[in-house]
Amino acid sequence: MTQEATKNPTEYKSWMCLICGWIYSEAAGVPDEGIAPGTKWEDVPMNWTCPECGARKDDFEMVQV
Repeated sequence: MTQEATKNPTEYKSWMCLICGWIYSEAAGVPDEGIAPGTKWEDVPMNWTCPECGARKDDFEMVQV
């Protein structure tokens, strides 16, 4: 394992719905929607939709929070 990989092996990101502004945090997940804390964005099912407005996963963009 490289030094870079051991520095921060689990770096969680946040994704924002471009329609309503709701934030998906990989660290928090969405337990009420069946998505466990720590679930990476790429592991969220493609048919998942925003719990606030119903937007598709394609309508989210990664944001620095």
